[in-house]
Amino acid sequence: MYLLYSVATVLALVVLSPYLLYQAIRHNKYVGSLGQRLGYLPVSFNLDAEESIWVHAVSVGEVLAVRPIVSGLRARYPGLRVFLSTTTLSGQNVARRSVADVDAVFYFPFDWTFTIRRTLDVVKPKLFVMVETEIWPNLLRECRRRGVRTALVNGRISTRSFPRYRLARPFIRRVLADIDRLCVQSEETARRLRQLGADPARLTVTGSLKFDSLDPSAAPGRGRARVLRFFRMSAGRLVLVAGSTSKGEEEAVIRAFNRVRTTALGGNALLILAARHPERFGEVQRLCQREGLSTVRRSDLPIDAEPRADAVILDTIGELAQLYQIATAVFVGGSLVPLGGHNILEPAVHGKPIVFGPHMENFAEIASAFLSNGAAVQVRTPRDLEDVVVELMADPVRRARLGAAARALVDANRGAKDTTLRVLAELLPPEPPAVVRPFRVIH
Repeated sequence: MYLLYSVATVLALVVLSPYLLYQAIRHNKYVGSLGQRLGYLPVSFNLDAEESIWVHAVSVGEVLAVRPIVSGLRARYPGLRVFLSTTTLSGQNVARRSVADVDAVFYFPFDWTFTIRRTLDVVKPKLFVMVETEIWPNLLRECRRRGVRTALVNGRISTRSFPRYRLARPFIRRVLADIDRLCVQSEETARRLRQLGADPARLTVTGSLKFDSLDPSAAPGRGRARVLRFFRMSAGRLVLVAGSTSKGEEEAVIRAFNRVRTTALGGNALLILAARHPERFGEVQRLCQREGLSTVRRSDLPIDAEPRADAVILDTIGELAQLYQIATAVFVGGSLVPLGGHNILEPAVHGKPIVFGPHMENFAEIASAFLSNGAAVQVRTPRDLEDVVVELMADPVRRARLGAAARALVDANRGAKDTTLRVLAELLPPEPPAVVRPFRVIH
């Protein structure tokens, strides 16, 4: 089964190679990371061959979610190095900029035995921690062979992916047996893992780390001065922020925004559009211009001035979470099209009214909690989105009620970090602090 899996991954890479080559030429992706993906880390990466803890987070969302765990590991294991790997370029950039408690950041290797062994020889982990759905069979088997303890944190299996896992249940059961502990977000994920063959004794429901990854001191208005240096909004200006949008969603957002502009209060409204993939920034800008919006990129905004355009394309990485705090209302993308949705907690922590579409499979439990607590609005169609956005922009009382419920829900659901760190400590007990005894003078 492992050989078949390895052959399948090689064939998948061959099939995808024209697309990857295009991305490399057109957007400069993958070129600089190929060596690390093949397991070639520089000798200076771990020059003294020190033992470590290796944390893997595929992209931006996982990197942000695992930050409190990384900080906790650094504090509890001062004698070990802490390394963080990502799969995507955007995840790499955010990790380097926003995760301070690691010794180095690198690209995750292809899950082939020879590349995995090269990486493990340099990283030398005593503990390997993977985030959410990052389950790699060859890596886990090699960790088991070397005696490296392994854990899944913030684990989840979506409704959409569960049937695919079930098709390969005999193989998945063997892979799960190589994971020492599975910390998952919900009882539903725990149930699905048990059905796939996971040992119930190794499962712990912790809740979502995404609640703990948010700044607990964040409150509506906190940090506005720094963000508003490029967004000096005049009082009363309506701002619609559309975050992590995908192809097929921006048109509906723009139509909703143009309807807002026709209202009595919306003549000076601002749209901030943050496409999920950087290579689409230009496409989204052209779309806005075709729809009659004067449009500018965030990187072209003057500092300490109010944007004069109707729409701003957020072409920077890592600013979206901060920009939510200037929103009048927020649409979270990846949800009007069947992509599973994106993180709604970042606008929630700022007490903002949140709208999302019908496809929230990747955040099903969180979305359900927000809806049942009156903390968000779900729309079914692009026309529904238009209607809801126009209604919210005209109703400050409803906006305040939704935002307050969202913030309260975030505050009520923290705690996954401490539970997860306790589980990891069972796998790798922290060394007790050294006891320094005073000198005794002997006469």
